[in-house]
Amino acid sequence: MDYFKYNKGELFAEDVNVEKIAQMVGTPVYVYSKATILDHFEKVKRAFSGLDTTVCYSIKACGNINILKILAGAGSGFDIVSGGELYRAQQAGADMKKTVFAGVGKTDEEIIAALKAPIGYFNIESEAELENLIALAKQTGKKTKAALRVNPDVDPKTHKHITTGTKEAKFGVDIERAGKVFEQFGKNEYVNLCAIHIHLGSGGKTIDPYCEAIKKILPLIDTLRSKGFKIEALDLGGGYAADYQTDTVPTAAHYAQGIVPLLKDKNLKLILEPGKSIMANAGLLLTKVLYLKQGGSKKFVIVDAGMNDLIRPSLYEAFHFIWPAKVEEKFSFLKRTDKLDIKGLEFVDVVGPICEATDFFAKDRAIPPVQRGDLISIFTAGAYGFTMASNYNARPLPAEVLVDGKNFKVIRKRQSYEEMVAPEKPY
Repeated sequence: MDYFKYNKGELFAEDVNVEKIAQMVGTPVYVYSKATILDHFEKVKRAFSGLDTTVCYSIKACGNINILKILAGAGSGFDIVSGGELYRAQQAGADMKKTVFAGVGKTDEEIIAALKAPIGYFNIESEAELENLIALAKQTGKKTKAALRVNPDVDPKTHKHITTGTKEAKFGVDIERAGKVFEQFGKNEYVNLCAIHIHLGSGGKTIDPYCEAIKKILPLIDTLRSKGFKIEALDLGGGYAADYQTDTVPTAAHYAQGIVPLLKDKNLKLILEPGKSIMANAGLLLTKVLYLKQGGSKKFVIVDAGMNDLIRPSLYEAFHFIWPAKVEEKFSFLKRTDKLDIKGLEFVDVVGPICEATDFFAKDRAIPPVQRGDLISIFTAGAYGFTMASNYNARPLPAEVLVDGKNFKVIRKRQSYEEMVAPEKPY
């Protein structure tokens, strides 16, 4: 569920007509719904309340400080993957003890900053990283906790670029090596290796891979405990699917129905790192039609947003539901699907202005007819939208707007040309 809906053919974000936002802020613009963010977060908390669970929102999904403040206020911890994300979490007033730090290439400077914060857990990706963490913890006199990332060799059957839990992935260590890592480092004075971390990737559409991974990992935990290693927590990572297409993925409650019974009475704290399942449906990208173009039998709708603003369709062949912000009453619905067979729709390619053939948002997509100047909404864009945006083609970064009931505010102003080139000017 999200809080974007049509009222008499006009799209509203909560109680705000998105056309009003476009008039005041311009396009392209990311529009987020506070009610949706909190609703999705609370559903995760509620679903896993039967276990000792810490929900650590994944900042890489959408890292605007104003959104992080909302989640921190609701009790969320945070999953970070860089020193910059650590800084964002700190600026948002995050509880550092509910912060976990993942990533295969943490720099010494990032590790030291996280030790000083101090964060809750480092998610360790390799023996070399663990050795370095121990050395830096000793050097700074800052003791910490760590979770070893173990690849259960489970494939969530998603896009190859976002699959991370197979044996050949660059992340973590395989189950066979995990025991040896604990034998070598499991009783260190400065780094308490006391947890296991799993992350299968992103976008899986069933709960089965998560359940399979847990079933593979629990015997490892039992073995480690039998050898005297204290394993206090299991971090199941993120990757929980978002509803890019209506009713095609499990809900938080569905995930919990499969996961909670497996971990009941295992004396394990549970850490979850949801990102897109909280933010994806909480945001849309609002863009304006610049031109209509006929190319042979193909019709193009050229908009003012480009792949630099939302790269997921180009990078992952990702589906985003696209619909005009103002439509006839008969088109006033939000069933997100690519299989619409309704009289009056036109099949078009929705493309941007970037000088790349891959600059598209949809191909051969059925949408209601649009004209120059019309607003188009690209839905489920709250996760990995703005956070992956760039200045490619010297295009300024778009604005971000947060809607709260009848009110909205700009939470990131549109970048100007002057701001874009300022870092390049002589000091």
